Amino acid sequence: MVQEPVTSERVSSIEYPCDFPIKVLGVNVDGFARQVFEAVSRHVPGFDPARTQMRISGRGNYLSLTCTFHAHSQAQVDALYRELTAHPLVKVVL
Repeated sequence: MVQEPVTSERVSSIEYPCDFPIKVLGVNVDGFARQVFEAVSRHVPGFDPARTQMRISGRGNYLSLTCTFHAHSQAQVDALYRELTAHPLVKVVL
């Protein structure tokens, strides 16, 4: 049996550039959406917050934001994902 060498580079089935939706679920407090938009804007020049869908949870405790942006590379998406997951108000990023 021949083993393939292990590499740290991930292969993506996504072809860049493309429109990319990223879903951010977090605590529904004043300023949460603005903070998410600021994070996305740091990684996506020209990001338009109007391309975001918002949904409040049934009890109103959480806010879900689906931000769609034009992604240029997997590295760009990964950097944004890392920043969002490190945010104290963010619970899940998909």
